[in-house]
Amino acid sequence: MNYFTDNEDLQFILDSSDLAGIIELQERGFREKETHDYAPADIEDALDSYRKILTVAGDLAANIIGPLGERIDREPNSLAQGKVTYSQPITDCLRSLSQAELMGCIISRQYQGLNLPSFIFTMMVEIISRGDASIQNIFALQGIAAIIEAFADEEIKARYLPLLASGAATGAMALTEAEAGSDLQNIKTKAEQAADGTWRISGVKRFITNGNADIILVLARSEPGTTDGLGLSLFLCEGDDTVVVRRLEDKLGIHGSPTCELQFSGTRAMLIGERQRGLVTYVLALLNGSRVATAAQAVGIAQAAFTAARSFAHSRKQYGRRIETLPPVAEMLTSMKIAIEASRALTCETARILDLSQLTAQRLAAEDIDNNTRKELRKEAKQLERNAMLLSSLAKYYTSEMSVWVTRDALQVLGGSGYMRDYPVERYCRDARITTIYEGTSQLQVQSAFRGILSGTMEKYYEDLCAHGFPQSLGSQAKRLERWRKIIARSVEQLNSKKDAQLLDLYARPVVDMAVEILVGYLLLKQARFSSRKMKIAKIYINNSGPRIVMKAAFVRQGSKHCIKDYELIVGAAVI
Repeated sequence: MNYFTDNEDLQFILDSSDLAGIIELQERGFREKETHDYAPADIEDALDSYRKILTVAGDLAANIIGPLGERIDREPNSLAQGKVTYSQPITDCLRSLSQAELMGCIISRQYQGLNLPSFIFTMMVEIISRGDASIQNIFALQGIAAIIEAFADEEIKARYLPLLASGAATGAMALTEAEAGSDLQNIKTKAEQAADGTWRISGVKRFITNGNADIILVLARSEPGTTDGLGLSLFLCEGDDTVVVRRLEDKLGIHGSPTCELQFSGTRAMLIGERQRGLVTYVLALLNGSRVATAAQAVGIAQAAFTAARSFAHSRKQYGRRIETLPPVAEMLTSMKIAIEASRALTCETARILDLSQLTAQRLAAEDIDNNTRKELRKEAKQLERNAMLLSSLAKYYTSEMSVWVTRDALQVLGGSGYMRDYPVERYCRDARITTIYEGTSQLQVQSAFRGILSGTMEKYYEDLCAHGFPQSLGSQAKRLERWRKIIARSVEQLNSKKDAQLLDLYARPVVDMAVEILVGYLLLKQARFSSRKMKIAKIYINNSGPRIVMKAAFVRQGSKHCIKDYELIVGAAVI
């Protein structure tokens, strides 16, 4: 078994995606072949390398991580004297990933990494998540290396990136605080600079994934007297004795991923990049990547649940027939499969845009180019940055919500057996639920994406997707999507005409739902150019989306504010 080679859709996306531009930028003209013998010589060589790496990841996920999933869920990590010790199955999985040299996927070769683009890393995250979501959380936190490599000084990069790449050290990002929650501007943790220039961090962070890590990125208030995001800077510190795990959270799911409350007591830290840019520049870049990773995690969990449900439905007989032949069950399984492929298309497209955004920004900063070229490149980089922010929010929202209902329906297919711990589906249901919460709740993603719709970024992206047109066989579907874009435009115009901020907040979600269904419709139409099966998937998806979009538009036109006006009447008095 192999979670890459047995996934035809992942292989289809890899084969049909135009990655040439990304690869050329990522490989810097293939100059590294002279200094690193494992660097690719050309685009074809890079694609072959990617396929081999994904196959290795697929083998590990299916044959080492997956079989340990139940033990990871049931054998807890331990907390003693302020430090966390991984359970044995987690230790075994991380050792296997390190031995396979997969812990430095997105780190440059000069720091002993594999130099993979986000597109390929996102596929790997899905594959590992299908094996176990908890292991993925620790695996994907190598993503902090991207921020270190992009913004830290050379001394920090040379010291810490090889440790992450080899698996000798694990990473964490400490952003959240008990009182701040999702409002990162309200962070209280302090970073104080001594006379000799060194920084010390003091404060408490909560809900920190893998908070027992060796290398931690910390968002802290570096400017005394400030209360907003401009007073925050980003720091790197080591998980030494001044970093104490005060609490190991007891959670609904992802039991193998240690979620910690951390106490920093004068912890020595190093500034990443420039002061006051911690939130507005570095953490926003970090969140784009982490949201795409969460989207891929959600797809991986859903894929695991679907596979289990399909296997059960194929082997289980009721009323003298396989239950997968019963129309209600067949409808559930086909809907689950289409939703997973739709979510995968969106997630991979988001990763592609994230690559283009990051690589274009790097090119703009590094290359000696004439003023006209620089002007055009700056314009392109700005648009890509807007697209990356919009799509990362949409992908995280859409796929995490998908994962919750797909795992729920998978459990329903198994019936009473699914509710029992004899089968892994109940674990998938518990693990999926967190994807709608961490790295920004679904509600926050909706608000972020809604801003992209109001600003015209979404409509511009639709135009880019349609720039080359669609074959005649897909023309009627493309025209339907175009009509629905006009419905969204009218809905937004109606909301804006009311000049009511509460109304905009209330109806952001149905507008975003409409927008993301149209976006996914376009992405599936692009895939349909390469596959008759995908053509059928695209038509089914678009046909099913139509009634939902019309209904949501009618809901927006209604414009009711009863949940605000009649709040006390409906919900009653709070019980304290």
